[in-house]
Amino acid sequence: MKNTLPPCILVFAGHDPSGGAGLCADIQTLSQIGCYTLPVVTSITVQDTINIIENKPLPAKQVIAQAQAVLADMPVAACKIGLLGSVEIIYEISRLLVNYPQLPIIVDPILAAGGGKVLANSQFQQTLIHELLPLTTILTPNSIEARSLTQSDYTLTQAAQQLMEYGCQAVCITGTHEPSEQVENRLYSKGQLIKTWQFPRLPHSYHGSGCTFAACVAGYLAKGQTIDIAIENAQHYTWHSLQQAFKLGRGQWLPNRLALPQDKRIKT
Repeated sequence: MKNTLPPCILVFAGHDPSGGAGLCADIQTLSQIGCYTLPVVTSITVQDTINIIENKPLPAKQVIAQAQAVLADMPVAACKIGLLGSVEIIYEISRLLVNYPQLPIIVDPILAAGGGKVLANSQFQQTLIHELLPLTTILTPNSIEARSLTQSDYTLTQAAQQLMEYGCQAVCITGTHEPSEQVENRLYSKGQLIKTWQFPRLPHSYHGSGCTFAACVAGYLAKGQTIDIAIENAQHYTWHSLQQAFKLGRGQWLPNRLALPQDKRIKT
C-alpha cells in the first residue's frame, strides 16, 4: 500500500493576527501543497495589513521546548525559518538544528515588515550570518535583504556569492524590489548563478509573499524535489497566489494561497 502520509514541516515563525504572514501563511501554503505544518511560535506580533505595531519575542527556551517536543514525536522532513525575534532565539535554534544535519533548512531572512518597521538590528544580522547561515540549505532573501545582509551595494550576483561564502548552500534572490519591467528571480548555488526566472510584475503590494514562497520551497523539498525544481514550483505557486490576491484591510493585498495553481509548468 502506498504511503499517503503528508511530509511534516517544522516552521519557526511569528504569529500575525491579520493572517497574512507568519505562521498563518505557512500553514495555508503547506496544507495546500499536501504537507503538514508543525508551527513553532517565535514571536507574538501586533500587526495589520499596513505594518507591525509591536513585536514581542517569546523566551528562547520556550521556543526551543516547542520544537523539541515535535522533533521527538514526529518525522520532520524539512524546516522553514521566518521571523525569529531575538538574538537569543537564533542562538538556540542553531544549537538545536546542528543536531539534524540531514534536515533541509530554508531561511526567509525577515529584516523588516512590509510597512517598513525594522525587525533586525546589526547584532541580529551578524548573529544570523554566523550562527544560522552555515546550517542553511536555501536562503530566500529579496534584493533589499540580500544587500542588507552583505552590508553593501553589491550587484545581486556579488551579494549572493557573499551569502554563500557565509555558509548557505543555495540562495534564491527575489527581484520584486528591483526597478525592472518584469520581476526576475535568481537561483545561485556552488558560487555561481544557476538559473533565472521572469514573471509579469503585478500591480499591488502583498502581505506575506516571502513567507508563502519560502514555505512552499520547504514543502516541495520535503516531497523529494531537487532544489531547482522546488524553487521553480514554489515561484509559480506564489505568483499564482498573488495574481489572485484580495484586499480585506487598509494596507497590503493578501495572497490567495488557497487557489490551486493552474500553471501546467509545475514539475514533479
